[in-house]
Amino acid sequence: MTYFTGKVAVVTGAGSGIGRALAVALAQRGARVAVSDVDAAGLAETRGMLEAAGADVRADHLDVSERERVLAYADEVAAHFGVIHQVYNNAGIAFTGDIEAMDFKHLERVMDVDYWGVVNGSKAFLPHLIASGDGHVVNISSVFGIISVPTQGAYNAAKFAVRGFTEALRMEMVARGRPVKVTCVHPGGIRTNVARNAGQVDGLDHDDLASSFDRVARTTPERAAEVILRGVEKGKARVLIGADARVIDVVSRVAGPHYQRLVARFAGKAGL
Repeated sequence: MTYFTGKVAVVTGAGSGIGRALAVALAQRGARVAVSDVDAAGLAETRGMLEAAGADVRADHLDVSERERVLAYADEVAAHFGVIHQVYNNAGIAFTGDIEAMDFKHLERVMDVDYWGVVNGSKAFLPHLIASGDGHVVNISSVFGIISVPTQGAYNAAKFAVRGFTEALRMEMVARGRPVKVTCVHPGGIRTNVARNAGQVDGLDHDDLASSFDRVARTTPERAAEVILRGVEKGKARVLIGADARVIDVVSRVAGPHYQRLVARFAGKAGL
């Protein structure tokens, strides 16, 4: 028996990376799992892994930016399992480039998935989590929800918004006496396909950007999932993943807004 045994957990963006690792780790701990993604092939692979492990799993194609579909999905999952205890709003995308060079559509798309996807998932599942009497919302932000960096303006904006939304939700659940815990997760560099699947403004080399990310991404998705679930079990408000995330958190506290000058100078010298 574990803390997760018998609980129903919903994981978005489960076709790869942290989402897949979370789904597998939850199943290994005895949870019943609802997984979703826009990547049909990746989702099918994740489902196969869970079924091979004997897990009780439901898999659905889902674009988290489509609010009406997410609302309907929440009701469908609740009807399927009879109850929902946890939701992991993990689905996300990235886009690289200076804000000056970005089209509005690029900024909007990242916000639609990375921020509104989290809002949609939180709002859609919240009534079910409250009804369970033992709910938990887990929203994936980023270290870029703690500090900003050049060329990641869209991603920074979305992940800072996720942090603000999640912290407000946590306080509201406490103030209103709701039986729902809320956790905001800030991963550092995780070895996922987020950089390889990211878009970029014209003039930037996609493969070079992906290779640069690979060099600094030290933490595996499996390790990230372990840290997240340990934080969930302890009811933590904030979970930092990786030594880089812990260092960034300390720097942001010590340097305050002065970190921006340091990062800008480094980026300029590095040609970022």
